[in-house]
Amino acid sequence: MFRAETILDKKSTLFGMVFACVLGSLTIPIIIPHAFHGYHILHILLHVAGITLSSFLTVISLVAFYRLGTKRMMFTVIAFSLFVVAESVALVETTWPELYSLGMLSLLETGHLLVFLSMGLLAMGVFRND
Repeated sequence: MFRAETILDKKSTLFGMVFACVLGSLTIPIIIPHAFHGYHILHILLHVAGITLSSFLTVISLVAFYRLGTKRMMFTVIAFSLFVVAESVALVETTWPELYSLGMLSLLETGHLLVFLSMGLLAMGVFRND
């Protein structure tokens, strides 16, 4: 009998589902238009892999936060979620470098700030005493 809880317990199945969702949502708008751009597709696939891994870690930390409910896990969930956003910003910067900007702050700098904030929140979650 199929239960939704079994998906959350089997990490390989959960990773496969996250991989399929991320790849399925990014294939048509980003991967296919740049498929024949030489080594540029490898850079794009590197960021897609980063989004996939950080999304998987976000889901795993959400499950742990749901089970434990500690502030350490809350910081971990927020940190991994910010890393998903940072990788998404880096993917947009890689795919369309001259199309988007945030005024004085470029997308590349925004991505670096989000990664720095993510690492800070992850450190807060690790070193916090609950």
